[in-house]
Amino acid sequence: MGFKAKLREIIRIKDTPHRIAISFAMGIFIGMSPFFGFHTIGAFALAWLLRLNKFAAVVGVYITNPLTIIPIYTFSLWFGAKLTGMEEILPDIDWNQMTFIYLLDKLSPLILPFFVGTTVLGLISAAASYYIIHKAVTNYSKNRPTENSDK
Repeated sequence: MGFKAKLREIIRIKDTPHRIAISFAMGIFIGMSPFFGFHTIGAFALAWLLRLNKFAAVVGVYITNPLTIIPIYTFSLWFGAKLTGMEEILPDIDWNQMTFIYLLDKLSPLILPFFVGTTVLGLISAAASYYIIHKAVTNYSKNRPTENSDK
């Protein structure tokens, strides 16, 4: 099932527009978080704890996938660097000195901007997706044929 088909399924879930939209938005936020590898599990667990729709939450996570995660994380790092006042994003790396510890040392200044960028963009994306999904579910619910309607 493709992503568009999953979105159509979300719109058709029999639940309130608010619960569907908040579930999807939470999935979007978690999907953009820096905790790569734990997105699906995190969204499912949080949806279960908050009694939200697990399917809608997990579909929200899948906005970030192997094709989108690199541009999302790159933009998040750049955005976070701007928000934190970081001037130079790419450190000078001496490729002749390359070790794991050396790389960690050179990249450690990027941790805070990365977390700030993913968090702020995740919140903005979650808010926008809440509005879009809420409107789509509401419109679908208004136009949905009732089970007792004449054929």
